[in-house]
Amino acid sequence: MQDAVLLGVLLTAIVLGFALGVRHATRRQRQVPLSRPPDLSREYFVGLNYLLNEQPDEAINTFIHALDINSETAETHIALGKLFRARGEADKAVSIHQNLLARPALSAETNEHVQLELARDFIALGVHDRAQRLLRSVLEHSSSEPMCLEARRLLIDLLERENDWHEALETAQPLMKLQPAMRRPAAHWLCELAEQEIAQASRPLARKHLKKALQFDERCVRATLLLAELDMENGHHDKAIERLDHILQQDIAHIPTMLPVLQRAYTRNDDLDGLENHLYRLLGQAPYTSVMITLGALIHQREGVDNAIERIGTWLREAPSLGGLDYLVDLYLESEKLSGKASPDTRLLLLKHHTDQLLSDRHRHRCRRCGFNSDSLSWQCPSCRRWGTIKPVTGVQGE
Repeated sequence: MQDAVLLGVLLTAIVLGFALGVRHATRRQRQVPLSRPPDLSREYFVGLNYLLNEQPDEAINTFIHALDINSETAETHIALGKLFRARGEADKAVSIHQNLLARPALSAETNEHVQLELARDFIALGVHDRAQRLLRSVLEHSSSEPMCLEARRLLIDLLERENDWHEALETAQPLMKLQPAMRRPAAHWLCELAEQEIAQASRPLARKHLKKALQFDERCVRATLLLAELDMENGHHDKAIERLDHILQQDIAHIPTMLPVLQRAYTRNDDLDGLENHLYRLLGQAPYTSVMITLGALIHQREGVDNAIERIGTWLREAPSLGGLDYLVDLYLESEKLSGKASPDTRLLLLKHHTDQLLSDRHRHRCRRCGFNSDSLSWQCPSCRRWGTIKPVTGVQGE
């Protein structure tokens, strides 16, 4: 498929180049006899012959040699470099784009365009320091707003890949007002810095980063979770619970994410009644499987297995889920064991086998942007690289 696209684009480029050759020949008609065919046209027919014989590499090389580099053909060379990079041959793209930069006849705008493409080539090759130098050069010298905007975007992406959160924040600062969508990644960069500070036992600075993260993005669940953890470290469990309760307004889909922290805060505060009431409130707002199971486990611990069975059964009638059914089967098996039954009901064992199998095949988290699935939560999607788009899967097969 990739070669087919390449051939199509190259054929288009060759037709363009041929037209340029004819145009060039027309300009020379007064000096050159009409019977003399232009050399450039002959080279293009050679390149076309290579394409027809399914020899794209030879066609590309012929086409490159056939083109004189000037303001009219520079875009064609740039396009060829992009094709090489798309095919995974960024080293050849570098050669083409560096050859272009060596020509002093290019306009300032074309020169900056080539620098951006060359930076992309170096990023593809993993040569990030050279890519950074090119992008910073465009930002420093270009008077073109679109060029500067693209260079800034590329530089931010590169700094993200290198985990250089301070530089990413500084580089993105001019875009915050123009592009409000930049505020979400900036909030996560601050969370990354906060986690580094926590690892180095610098809690006050970490708290400062997290509060600033919420200024950038008031819906940043990650910052709220980290602040709640810091509150608990200081023994402020009530404050941590209050923060966690705010997650319902930030993003209700993250209730399964915050449940373990919420349970830990109430347990450390020695307030199981408060936890039970809080869980009932959550169940009324979001009847997720994780809330059912957490509350069911608490009822099991405090009131016994039979009461837990009754409550879980009632909730599942209102909001059926595979995980809830699996937990209910566990409760029934435990109830049989406590009743002194010699061996468990084979029907329950069969049902348990099937629910276990189905649960083992599911993914617990999914990116709402690109659909990437994972078992663990990542704040940046490894596939589309968007921040805050991976969330717990909820519903019949979810959390």
